[in-house]
Amino acid sequence: MKELIANFRQHLSDALQIIENFEFTASDRAIQNVVITGLGGSGIGGSAIADLVSGEARVPITVNKNYDIPAFVSRHTLVIACSYSGNTEETLQAVQKAEEQGAIIACISSGGTLKSKAEKNGWNCLSMIGGNPPRSMFAYPFSFLLYYLRAYGVIDTEAQAYIQAGIKLLKAEQENIKAAAEELAQKLQDSTVQILACSGNLGVAARMRQQLNENAKMLCWEAEVPEMNHNELVGWEGGNKMFSCLFLRRESDNPRNQKRMDIIKGIIAEKTPHVFELWAKGDSDIERALYLVHFGDWVSYYLSELNEVDIMDIKSIDLLKSELSKLPL
Repeated sequence: MKELIANFRQHLSDALQIIENFEFTASDRAIQNVVITGLGGSGIGGSAIADLVSGEARVPITVNKNYDIPAFVSRHTLVIACSYSGNTEETLQAVQKAEEQGAIIACISSGGTLKSKAEKNGWNCLSMIGGNPPRSMFAYPFSFLLYYLRAYGVIDTEAQAYIQAGIKLLKAEQENIKAAAEELAQKLQDSTVQILACSGNLGVAARMRQQLNENAKMLCWEAEVPEMNHNELVGWEGGNKMFSCLFLRRESDNPRNQKRMDIIKGIIAEKTPHVFELWAKGDSDIERALYLVHFGDWVSYYLSELNEVDIMDIKSIDLLKSELSKLPL
């Protein structure tokens, strides 16, 4: 996993090369809404991208993490299915239902049933190398989703230039990121972590939480400002030093939310001494997202070392899948 995390920049470059060589087939129908369907490491790119493009998307984008799909899916819905293995049962069932409802379907996968269905039906399918943990391949669906949304006319942003800028940023900051991530990991060890992010950045916070879950075997949760100010903030009245709070900050966040973050820090600091900030670097929100994702990946790696756990082990998920495989779909 350490090597896969270190290769994040290369994964981004590879994704851009795949996009450059991809033969896209345009839709013959107007797109009225978008559903991005996928789970876990395969699906988290959809959460991050939906946040990032919410201010410019011409149509609503819904992120789906279920066997079912929304009832509004129709011939004018673009459904983008993300499954690294191509065999995620929830995603395959969602795709089947999207077919039945006549949707425009595009795929992101390394192989499996999903890629085979795409080839058989002539769907657009962006693919990457298989055989790795889905959570280590974030760069590919992140880049591919931005490309699809542009190609289908949902957004105007040509993301390739921003991703190239992100690659350059991560190269310049690599050693600083690793050193700061190791220091933060030491501070977060032996705590249950809450990750706070402003609206528009919650998908990135969720990605970081997932990495702490899977890589470091730690319980963790994310929350959104300002929503958490109306409920969850009161829960911190029961907080103590067993908990830590990590604030993900961006210069582009709404100024009122920035002020909320400053005030919340003081409130939570009365309950636990473990309150930390991580400011994103970069000139665009795409760059900032890539910075935070890569930083969080390194934090999860160092925490796995501190916790003395097997970073690759996902036996709980394997057990669940094994038990489910005994039941008919």
